[in-house]
Amino acid sequence: MALDTEPATLQEQEEIDEEEWEPRLDAPAHHPSAPPDELFEMLTTVDPSYIISLIRKLLPTDATDNYTSHGVDACVDGKVAINDHVEESSASQCGDEILNSSNNSYESMNIVQDYDKHARPEGENEESCHGFNLPSNSVGEEAWEEYGCILWDLAASKTNAELMVENLVLEVLLANLLVSQSVRVKEISLGIIGNLACHEAPLKHVVSTNGLVEILVDQLCLDDTQCLCEACRLLTLGLQSCEPIPWAEALQLEHILCRILWIAENTLNLQLIEKSVGLLLAIIEGQLEVVHVLLPPLMKLSLPSILINLLTFEMGKLTSERIPERYSVLDVVVRAIEALSAIDGHSHEICSNKELFMLACDMVKLTDKVEVANSCVTAAVLIANILSDATDLASEISQGAP
Repeated sequence: MALDTEPATLQEQEEIDEEEWEPRLDAPAHHPSAPPDELFEMLTTVDPSYIISLIRKLLPTDATDNYTSHGVDACVDGKVAINDHVEESSASQCGDEILNSSNNSYESMNIVQDYDKHARPEGENEESCHGFNLPSNSVGEEAWEEYGCILWDLAASKTNAELMVENLVLEVLLANLLVSQSVRVKEISLGIIGNLACHEAPLKHVVSTNGLVEILVDQLCLDDTQCLCEACRLLTLGLQSCEPIPWAEALQLEHILCRILWIAENTLNLQLIEKSVGLLLAIIEGQLEVVHVLLPPLMKLSLPSILINLLTFEMGKLTSERIPERYSVLDVVVRAIEALSAIDGHSHEICSNKELFMLACDMVKLTDKVEVANSCVTAAVLIANILSDATDLASEISQGAP
């Protein structure tokens, strides 16, 4: 009998040892878990004084002392000067480009503004923010870019973004957009404002900053690809916000709308095509007030034909060679056309276009459509919209059936 009970005793002892070992693996006794309400949140915080110091380093030379010693009040006179410049810029910046109405092409005229490029002597102080110098004179353009890129990243955080607008970052960036001739400075400034615009409260500050929205719209007249991408991204965010009317009103000038269409139709940069057509999509899908203000003039400027031409080109690329980088471009173009086909009063030119109908059918018929599945679904919706307006095209489907 002793032989029978001994194995059982050994087995029970092993089970007891395992039970005693398991808790040691899960949670050591000397490291007890904290209560749920006291758990440390893994959030990266940035010292507010560091952010403020970065903003100060982006100031044009003559504004630095005033910002430091007097804050907002010190820049009042400077803001008046900025606002005067805004009015002149809005009227002339894109107006200095000659629009050929026969082909919607632009002949750019380079206008170089004369600014005071000499830094103030050390120790000299004024009571206003007049006479801004270029950032490259204050901290060096490379250093300015470094500080600006840090703020660009930090602006992605809501907390940081709110702190930045409370410490006059928008006024600083507006000054740089007005005086800097560097496209890199303009790109970074637009990028920072674009990240700020992702948050509700900072976006309201952007709209309420006198003259800023108009200056942002004027950046569409630049010839730099990255600046145009950031400008289109920022304007798209503005139109998609809860306060889109100021953005729509700033965009409604004919030369601005012509410029957007010209960029979308003529650029070879894939990112810029996507951003510019995305801006048009934001207009088409916008609130009724936005559609009412911007869509009629865009229709007169041949928006439907431009979108159809873009789709024709992208479909040609898709059938001849598969380029993954172009898939997002195809998707946004198809979405813009489909959205336009669903708007009463503006859908006729889309729904009556036989070439467009055939392009949509060809997209749905693609044998290998996994990579462009979303575009194919949108094309199917487009076909349904067309058939609801043009029932005579139903025969096209039956002819294509096996």
